[in-house]
Amino acid sequence: MSDYQHKKIFIQGPAGVLQSLYHPGRPDRPAVVVCHPHPVYGGTMRNKVVYWMARAFEDAGCSVLRFNFRGVEQSEGEWDEGRGEADDARAALDWMEEMHPESRLWLAGFSFGCYAGLQAARTDDRVAHMFAVAPAVNLWSFSFMVGENRPVTVISGTSDEIVPFERVEGSVKGKSNIHFHPIEGAGHFFPQHMNQMADFLLTDVRAELS
Repeated sequence: MSDYQHKKIFIQGPAGVLQSLYHPGRPDRPAVVVCHPHPVYGGTMRNKVVYWMARAFEDAGCSVLRFNFRGVEQSEGEWDEGRGEADDARAALDWMEEMHPESRLWLAGFSFGCYAGLQAARTDDRVAHMFAVAPAVNLWSFSFMVGENRPVTVISGTSDEIVPFERVEGSVKGKSNIHFHPIEGAGHFFPQHMNQMADFLLTDVRAELS
């Protein structure tokens, strides 16, 4: 992947400022917010999977914002069981929409980041497409997604050691708006399958990025 410069910024969140990395892309491409995994277990915006997700969108010309949830590194506030973190994601979407009012708005999350991020996107009609990588459906209830009709790309490794593949597979069954991409043999952090993960991330939106 090509080398991009990222602007180190702080955006205003509901519990204080949120430490962020921002990459401006092309004005005709979507603006994407990327949410990181569980803060209590060391998740940050510098997580390797989050980094690769962000770079996949950046390579496609998108503007990308990844940020640290409240209480992580230099972000203010403290862990709030996913409730406040969803509000943080809403603040990130607001910031991106303000920066790119003419762009489509997308949201992507990894593991816990899916739970917080999709909660924010579910109540935000501006978000046109959602991306969930290894969504932690065994640890958090995603019942708030019932009735959602916008497109959702879901990626899951068949050898995920944290989120059982069968749980993810079952959660997407029968939902026509969800595009499901299993990766054979991949673990939760995709150590040997990062390229496949990044490729599948864009599979459903290539027409919009050409």
